[in-house]
Amino acid sequence: MIFITAKFRVRPEDADRWPEIAREFTEATRAEPGCLWFDWSRSLDDPNEYVLVEAFRDGDAGAAHVQSDHFKTAQRTLPPHLSETPRIVNTTVPQDDWSELGEMAVPD
Repeated sequence: MIFITAKFRVRPEDADRWPEIAREFTEATRAEPGCLWFDWSRSLDDPNEYVLVEAFRDGDAGAAHVQSDHFKTAQRTLPPHLSETPRIVNTTVPQDDWSELGEMAVPD
């Protein structure tokens, strides 16, 4: 799978509304057949930072995502709400779902 984590620094005046601002893009991406997950979290240390964790089935699904109409729309509509260019980690991982964190296993 293609595994991506991106940090979005949102303008302070838009930070509380970011989930609504990104909602259409989020919902459309989650509906893509190759999207495994697309989840936003807000930083506990910086209320203006959101972290996006996303995964796509394979390179073809990732390519379809960045070529989609909703991605092109987001390229126009989301940056005005950001205070800087998002930072990203993008890698290919030889699995298709989350693994268990054995060091914190919950007993049966």
